This record gives sequence, C-alpha cells and structure tokens, in this order.
Amino acid sequence: MSSRWNEAEATEIVCRHDGREGALLPILHDVQAAFGFVPEPAIKFLAHALNITRAEVHGVVSFYRDFRRERAGRHVLKLCRAEACQSMDGEALARRMLDRFGLDWGGTTPDGRLTIEATYCLGLCASAPSAMLDGEPMARLNDGSIDEIAREVTR
Repeated sequence: MSSRWNEAEATEIVCRHDGREGALLPILHDVQAAFGFVPEPAIKFLAHALNITRAEVHGVVSFYRDFRRERAGRHVLKLCRAEACQSMDGEALARRMLDRFGLDWGGTTPDGRLTIEATYCLGLCASAPSAMLDGEPMARLNDGSIDEIAREVTR
C-alpha cells in the first residue's frame, strides 16, 4: 500500500480493467487497496480516464460506505447498527466502545491505531450484537468484548 497518491500506479490500475463494463467500482476498490483510501486527486483522474464526470465518481465514492476519503487506522472496527443488533443492546455497546476510544463514528484514534465505522448488517443477526475487526467477524459482543478489542488494537 502506497502512502501517497501516485498517478502511474493509478494508471496501471485503470489499465488492468481496460474494456471491462462497469469498471468504476472495481477500479475504486483497487485504488483504495493501493492507497488505503480514495484520495481527492483520484476523483478527477478516474473521471478523465473513464470519460465520466467527476460528479459521477464522487457520487459512487460517497454512496458506498466501504470507500474512504481519508486514511483509516491500522485496525478498522465496523460495528453493526442494523435492527437485530440494536435489539440486543448494540447501540449502547457501540456508545461504550466509541467512548472507550474517545471517537465518533468514522473517527480514528490520534495514534492511528483504530478507526471505528458504522455498518448496517454483517449477516450475523442470530449472534447479535456483532462487529468486524480487520475483516474478521465478531459475534455476541458484550462489555468483555470491548476489553478484548482494546487489547487487540494496542498490540
């Protein structure tokens, strides 16, 4: 993963999808994988490369929650906010988690270790409340889970 925008690297990404119908989404995923987020220069670059408007690219990036406009922390915790998790005290648990790390939704700790994001259904409804830490699902969260997550992200 690069730390800075690199137009040559972005050009390679676009070329890998040359001729592909509906290439914007896979290209955006690859851009985010390469740079850690979708940097501002990527919007204009991709619009030009794909012959679409900047508004179209921006609309896709801002519509899908998985795309980030800023670099995330080293660890990313996605807390489910869907109905099943809400019914199992997920909102209160999420508030305690946010308070523990001094964050609001989408925030990153000052040391860059953790970003906490909202997500709307991880498909673990029978095991609510649930979350995903660095792509690994976590189910039946409780106050002990907060401590477990805190230990994991401070390693």
